[in-house]
Amino acid sequence: MGSLQLVHLTYAGAGKPSAQIVFGPELTTIYGASDTGKTFIVRSVEYMLGGAQLDMVPEADGYTQILLGLLLPDGSPLTLVRRPGTNSTHLHREDLRDLVHRPADAIVNSVHNARSKNSLSIHLMRAMGLDEVLIRKNEAGGTRSLALSDLVHLSVVTEDRMIAMPSPVLRTGTASTRTAETSVMRFLLTGEGDPSVDTGPNAGQRRVNRGQINLLDQLVIDLSTKLQSDEPERELKDRLARIKNAIDEQSTALRAVDESHREAVRERMSRARRLAGLDERLAEVSDLLGRFSLLEEQYRSDLERLVMVNEAGSILGYFRVGTCVFCGADPEHQHPGHNQQEATQLHIAVQAEATKTTALLNDLLPTIADLAYEKEETTHTWQAAKDDLEALDESIAEAESQLAPLRQGLQELLDTRSAVERDLELHARIAELEDKRSRLDGEGAVAATRPAAYIAARVVNDFDSVLQRTLSDWEVPAVDNSGYDQYNAEIWAGGRPRAGRGKGVRSVLHSAFTTSLARFCIERDLPHLGFVVLDSPVVTYRQPVKNTPADPDLPDVRITSTVVDRFYEDMLAFPGQAVIIENGDPPLGVLSEAVTYNFTAADGRPGFLP
Repeated sequence: MGSLQLVHLTYAGAGKPSAQIVFGPELTTIYGASDTGKTFIVRSVEYMLGGAQLDMVPEADGYTQILLGLLLPDGSPLTLVRRPGTNSTHLHREDLRDLVHRPADAIVNSVHNARSKNSLSIHLMRAMGLDEVLIRKNEAGGTRSLALSDLVHLSVVTEDRMIAMPSPVLRTGTASTRTAETSVMRFLLTGEGDPSVDTGPNAGQRRVNRGQINLLDQLVIDLSTKLQSDEPERELKDRLARIKNAIDEQSTALRAVDESHREAVRERMSRARRLAGLDERLAEVSDLLGRFSLLEEQYRSDLERLVMVNEAGSILGYFRVGTCVFCGADPEHQHPGHNQQEATQLHIAVQAEATKTTALLNDLLPTIADLAYEKEETTHTWQAAKDDLEALDESIAEAESQLAPLRQGLQELLDTRSAVERDLELHARIAELEDKRSRLDGEGAVAATRPAAYIAARVVNDFDSVLQRTLSDWEVPAVDNSGYDQYNAEIWAGGRPRAGRGKGVRSVLHSAFTTSLARFCIERDLPHLGFVVLDSPVVTYRQPVKNTPADPDLPDVRITSTVVDRFYEDMLAFPGQAVIIENGDPPLGVLSEAVTYNFTAADGRPGFLP
């Protein structure tokens, strides 16, 4: 959609020095002392954009022309020239910034009139591509053309309207224009005008449609109560995408840790089997060493006994004369040399047995040495395997400590994904019911509980998120759960309507609404003038006042200087053009980046008008 851009506001008169403000393409701040013409600038912009009247100040005497320079959506310049107190605006398709004497390219009516085909409203609405847009003007389905004034009051906010009790949505606040005013809000949020209705349904059809609409409304309400989140559908889709990415990352991390855990368990089982084999082999080697050691002792004992036999011959009487100790023969029956023969045979037998036993012992000792070496090596291997097993146990324990939170986190993500998908399904169902409801409404049905200019809940939620984000960015206290109540055409914040808040909060809420609406439309390429002009948008301190019926200003929170700083920081990133009028000085960062004008009442009252 095309939008406009403010270029300059100029007061010109014969023999008078021009009074001029040149607006920056992004942020312009005008600040300084009171009574220096700041508010007069806002009222002049409103007047030049189709306002009915402008209360002139004494300093404006002698100024005969008011010039408002614009850039049209196609980038071409347009200068509006209007004499104070008249209803004619001269259009010049060029950038003029001084007293104009040349003939105008066109002369149009300044104030829009439905019967007039030649007004400033029609000219600018045509330039923005909005000249054929219709909005509903009553509950019966009657429509009228969208006018420039419908958009100006949502973009140019004077100081008195900034803190006024009526909703920012309502231009006049009268019952006769309420339908049109809420229809304009619907058009801005949806980009959809209302169809021209020539004939409506008969009474019976209206009753049937009304009943169907009531049923659909109740279904929508029932489904809305089942929503677990207040987030709009678009944010839910973004959140679902983020959750799916998080699930993928969590699953990847879980698979890696799980695979590491399984590998550690498999390795531990292998090492455990190996350790069991080593235990078994150690037992066998120890058993063999025990047996062979006993056999070695037996061999050595046998050898010692054989040596003793050789050495103990004489002690035992093996070589004495007398009865033979070997065969028992008496001397008379013994052959000559009998004792020597028997002793020699004994010695030979003992020697043979010692040689045999020694050979067996010599065969046994290497085996014992090999077994001892094997036992030592196996013991070292067993200890290394046991250390590896303990290290694997630690790895498994560490992996298990990581698996538990990863599995819990993944389960939480899966549960959240299910909840978000359920909400999205409910949003889809609500959208389907609202589409059916809109078709019935388009057939001429009159809503029983909803306004004629009904806005789909998903769109309102989307706008509410922008408004809440704006208030959060400004750090405004005690205004959580902010949003637009389309049934009452009111702004709610902190559980209370804007009308029930103090002046300071009312001004901040009005500013937040106006900038959020512009941001919402500009970022989504929806219809909007493309700029905002805010007079006293943030009030840093409000003196307590006594509640009276004439001024039911309720006690409220104090708006701190932090809100002012955050407000200006946010306006530096505003996607359209913004003009801010305030008494207080903007932060230094704003002064260095924005187009600024500082008016002061000292030294001859310099201000907008000399």
